[in-house]
Amino acid sequence: MPQQGRSKASYERMFAAARTLMLERGDEEFTLIEVSQRGNVSIGSIYLRFESKDNLVRAVICEALEEIASSEEAMFERLANEAHDLGEFVPRYVHEYAEVLRVNAPLLRLAMRRAAFDPLISAPGKQVADRSAAGAHRAMLRFSDEIGGDAALKADSVYHIIFAALARELSLGSTAESARNYDWESLKRELARMCLAYLRERS
Repeated sequence: MPQQGRSKASYERMFAAARTLMLERGDEEFTLIEVSQRGNVSIGSIYLRFESKDNLVRAVICEALEEIASSEEAMFERLANEAHDLGEFVPRYVHEYAEVLRVNAPLLRLAMRRAAFDPLISAPGKQVADRSAAGAHRAMLRFSDEIGGDAALKADSVYHIIFAALARELSLGSTAESARNYDWESLKRELARMCLAYLRERS
């Protein structure tokens, strides 16, 4: 990121233009000329900072992934301060995590698509996913005395169940469409109820 005012503003415009084009089209099918026109920056300025369109796309995706990770960490901190027991934590976690994924789904789809062939995206993408899983695990284990059986195993299982269900509904993955168009609010509510019952079950 450049530090000088005009240079930084130019960088931010080209970055924002690339991100907007990616979101508008749902893919990477744009040209650097379009970025130049949309961001009101010269082609030379773009190539000065990015050797190729691929590198610009990577930078946009990596920034988006870091924003998502920061949103999740802020969510965990907020819930740690506000949720007093497992029964309060789980529904709020499912709801808030689902909304983080929903809001960021367009960029997550692009990230996952590119990660399938680009190790410069798959590596940071895995790091963000691992941070998410670890954060959920730590948060649930704050209530380990309310969890029946192997609390660590159950917390890990619940995170993966929640992510899988939400990701499928948001088409985050290899398939272009979700299996069914569930009512979003009902999905969050019932998913939370099932996970809470599983965590509490002691037999």
